[in-house]
Amino acid sequence: MDQENKSFSKFGKTFQEDLCHLVLNDRTFADQMFEVLDLSFLELKHLRIFVRKIKEYREKYGVHPTSNIMHSIIRTGLDGEAESVKVRIREYYARVLANGEIPNGADFIKDTALDFCKKQKLKEALIKSVELIKSSSFDEVSKVIDNALKLGSDNTLGYDYLVDFEARFVKKARDPITTGWRDMDDISKGGLGKGELGVVVAPTGAGKSMVLVHLGAAALKAGKNVLHYTLELSDTVVGGRYDAAITGVELKNLTVFKEKIYDEIREIDGKLIIKEYPTRSASIQTIKNHIEKLKRRNFIPDMIIVDYGDLIRPENSRKDEKRHQLETIYEELRGIAQICECPLWTASQTNRSGLNAEVITMESISEAFNKCFVADFIFTVSRTVEDKNTNQGRIFVAKNRNGPDGLVYPLFMDTSNVCIKVLPKTGETANDIIQKSSAERLANLKEKYKVFKKEGGKN
Repeated sequence: MDQENKSFSKFGKTFQEDLCHLVLNDRTFADQMFEVLDLSFLELKHLRIFVRKIKEYREKYGVHPTSNIMHSIIRTGLDGEAESVKVRIREYYARVLANGEIPNGADFIKDTALDFCKKQKLKEALIKSVELIKSSSFDEVSKVIDNALKLGSDNTLGYDYLVDFEARFVKKARDPITTGWRDMDDISKGGLGKGELGVVVAPTGAGKSMVLVHLGAAALKAGKNVLHYTLELSDTVVGGRYDAAITGVELKNLTVFKEKIYDEIREIDGKLIIKEYPTRSASIQTIKNHIEKLKRRNFIPDMIIVDYGDLIRPENSRKDEKRHQLETIYEELRGIAQICECPLWTASQTNRSGLNAEVITMESISEAFNKCFVADFIFTVSRTVEDKNTNQGRIFVAKNRNGPDGLVYPLFMDTSNVCIKVLPKTGETANDIIQKSSAERLANLKEKYKVFKKEGGKN
């Protein structure tokens, strides 16, 4: 009985013969089956060998064998097998050829076989999960089970270069979502589009979280559903910032104008979900699981915000260097954007060189420069101490897949009410500003040295 539960024996000999028939003649079905099929599931030895030969050919040559190829394998490629087994394989293949390409009840056979195999893989995943639970690796448990559920589910072969020729000339809709800044929308062709990753780069205290809230508020006001993950601030603090960004009420006065704020936000068509996770407590899998839960409750995000990527807990924290962990995290964030078919905005910290820089360039990205290679749109936010005192700053467009980059825009940022505006560019390049800043610092140093010498060189 136990053996029956672990093989196709309970379905009978004819079922297994027809199944192998379909594996040979239906490439799409074979693609699915070889993800989940254990050859031991086949009760009859000659069928196991028959299917194994198909699998070996696919693995070696990267294509599914044709009938002619299979004929050659049956005639010349069974060395080492007992003569009686060879005879049974050849007799079976002769019946396959005589019966044509599709056996009766093909859909039932495919559904039944796939269901059986997937359940066996799920059982294996559950057994493995028991050990993972003992070591408190709960995210890994979810990952193992999720992977098991996905096995054998993808029945698409991929893009056929010749057959799908016309599809290359049909422009796919990016459906970009506005940044709330006209100049940024102009150069990015409307904002961040479906499946695209945008990264805001800034040093600590420069306003990364404020900028991400601005981007989310702009999407909300455009009638989009926004999912905002906060890994550093509380959900109520982030919610208050959205209140200020949408209504213009200063953060310190939110309680005073509570009724006014409620009246304004209830008129917005877009919906906002803010999910808080303690710093480095959430992994990519944690976020994926939460998105799936929201989808089951009919919340489909049009934009996802992760504040911020550097604070996500790596899945393999004990194995890789931090820079490799971060690169993987940003790759997987873009993967989430593609799976959800929506833009995803996140932020990244600068290294020390960006702390008081006039313009932050890509070289100032903290920990792993390569982590941003996967991004579609990157801009930096520079705010010196003097800038913060006067609500000024600069945005530098470091990367833009859909338009020009290397542009510098003056920035107005009032953190009291999350009012952030990108002003028209002045024509100055990043190098112009950096050189000017360096010249000014050098002049200041020379002046200080003159005073020092005049005073006799004493401290």
